[in-house]
Amino acid sequence: MLDILAITGPIYLCIALGYLATRGGLFDRADMRVFGKFVINLALPALLFNALSQRSVGEIFNGRYLAAYALGSLILLGGAVLWYRKVAHEGMARSAILAMGMSCPNSGYVGYPVLLLTLGAPVAGVALALNMVVENLLIIPILLALADMERHEAGHWRQVVLQTLQGLVRNPLIIAIVAGFLVSALGVPMPSPVSRTVTLFAQASSALSLFVIGGSLVGLQLQGLRTAVAQIGVGKLVLHPLCLLAVMTWLVPIGDPQLKVALLLTGAMPMMGIYTILAQRHGHEGLASAALLVGTMASFFTLSGLLWLLRHSAGWLG
Repeated sequence: MLDILAITGPIYLCIALGYLATRGGLFDRADMRVFGKFVINLALPALLFNALSQRSVGEIFNGRYLAAYALGSLILLGGAVLWYRKVAHEGMARSAILAMGMSCPNSGYVGYPVLLLTLGAPVAGVALALNMVVENLLIIPILLALADMERHEAGHWRQVVLQTLQGLVRNPLIIAIVAGFLVSALGVPMPSPVSRTVTLFAQASSALSLFVIGGSLVGLQLQGLRTAVAQIGVGKLVLHPLCLLAVMTWLVPIGDPQLKVALLLTGAMPMMGIYTILAQRHGHEGLASAALLVGTMASFFTLSGLLWLLRHSAGWLG
């Protein structure tokens, strides 16, 4: 158990430090947005570029990983939307926002630090890049289109998908992934000053991203949404990793044991940090904020438990 706490402890201590520093007035909550922009636009792209450019394309591109992550997430996404539409009789927008909280993990801010401490930098970086491809090119556009289907304009949801895809062209994370793949494929050596500069930015990503998560939790409240928040939390922290495990076991086996662990841990991460921002468009930011707060806090226990199980399961963690 001490080995497990050695992985999860520093991560959630960084989150707690961000929360306490912001709650105590050392930083404003608005400062977290500035720090978050630095992480998303500079630190994480540098990390992704480093992880991809320094390995061969054969090591980086793993079609089975992409397929398993996409299929497992779509199964959960589709099941959640159907449940809320047909059984709970929720509107399409609310159903999509609930499903978003269950199927979109925080791969960058929480996921990468966990994978880094569990599996090491090379595997963590490649897994992060593959996760970003699935999330940004498939899962998030589908959910945004579903959430917007309630609007009266018949073709509006298609416009949302188109705008989302157009935004990806300017997304620093996607640009870093493409650039990293190109450098790897061409075998172009990076000049030492450039390589060291990129590495300096990449090294800033882990601690600062966790600090941002903690600071962003200040002021969030449950606001009488306990049932829905609990459902999102169980869906994200329990059902999502179970869906991915089922897909890896019966549908799309993954040969690399480290990538198997990376995918399972990815599914067990709390919901993505921009969940509240995406939900705000449809008036569900209160629900998303409460779910983000509870999910992030609860993930300390669920992730620690999962890591303990993996430690004691043959063929997973040594």
